[in-house]
Formats: sequence, C-alpha cells, structure tokens
Amino acid sequence: MLSADFLNLSKDVDMINRSDADWLHMDVMDGVFVPNISFGFPVISAVAKACTKPLDVHLMIVQPERYIEQTAKAGAMLMNVHYEACTHLHRTIQEIHAAGMKAGVTLNPSTPVSVLEDIVNDVELILLMSVNPGFGGQKFIPNTINKIKRLRQLINESGSKALIEVDGGVDNITAPAIVAAGADALVSGSYVFKSPRPEEAIKGLKQL
Repeated sequence: MLSADFLNLSKDVDMINRSDADWLHMDVMDGVFVPNISFGFPVISAVAKACTKPLDVHLMIVQPERYIEQTAKAGAMLMNVHYEACTHLHRTIQEIHAAGMKAGVTLNPSTPVSVLEDIVNDVELILLMSVNPGFGGQKFIPNTINKIKRLRQLINESGSKALIEVDGGVDNITAPAIVAAGADALVSGSYVFKSPRPEEAIKGLKQL
C-alpha cells in the first residue's frame, strides 16, 4: 500500500478488492528503524474496514512488541516484525499469536537466513527484503535469489510450514526468478500501483 494514492485510498483499496491479490501488504515506518515515516494505526484501521482482503502488516519500527495489541485491534491478519528490531524475538512471536494474529519475521538484505534456525518452526511467514527497507521503487538486489534458495532449504530440512515472502523491486522481470527460487508470496508496490492496468499487473504475477 506504500505506493498507493493516499488522496484516493478508497479507489486503490477497491482495486485491490477486485483484483487477484491475496493480501494487502502495509508498511509501517517510524523514521528510526528505517529512514522514512509512512502511516500508523488510524490508516490501518480505516483500510481494514474497506478492504476485503486480509492485511499483512509489516512493522519497520523499533520495539514492535509495544504495538502488538494495537496491530491486532486495527485488523491485521498477520503481524510481521524485523529480526533486527527484536531483542526477544521468540517472546514477541508468542505474544503475536496470543493476540490472535499470524506471525511473520523479516530479514534485511545483509542478515543471513541462518539466524532463523531456532525460530523457523514458530512463524507462519518469513519475509526477505530484496531492497534496503525504507523507500518504495528501489531496484531488486540480485543476491536475494540465492538467499531464497537457502531459506527454502532451511524450511524443508526443519519441517517448517512457513511461507517465504519477498518484498522489494518485484515486477514482471524479477518475479519469475523469485518464484523459481522458492518464494511463495510476492509483495509488489510501485509495479502494481504505477501500472496503467494494475489489476492486470497483479494477475500476471499471480499466474507465475
């Protein structure tokens, strides 16, 4: 949603409702953990009332554990927190589940997937950032393909049911290789919302 028209959010949410998209990904930024500020819980709550698709809320903030209850009350289906922002990640995941949400953990581009060995069976989703978080419209980092493959191997060997999600520079050019490497879910902002036919753009990604 970061790339949507914030003066016409209802129009873009209606487009998402009509589209083949499975979820709506919402990036919350605090200007501390990442060098940008996006939106907060009033916007999430308003969108939740209008959106018929589940909300995948990605908190790019310090101390995300402070906002678990607010995230749940705002209408999130899944709360995604950064490995790098959580001192007690296992406890945070437990609290997300206790609040009635699915739990996701995100890795920045420089964080290896090996750090997830002791947590991979406790989450429903792992998000790999394929750009440095903070701004939309960045170019895909090619090494992400190898990282997806390593994560897929870790998930398979551990018996985890976690989905692999990839966010950053996802478009019709990069998406086929991302899916072929083992990703389950694609987050696409600029490519979709800046397309003259966004529903067709989403459909094309879904068909991969």
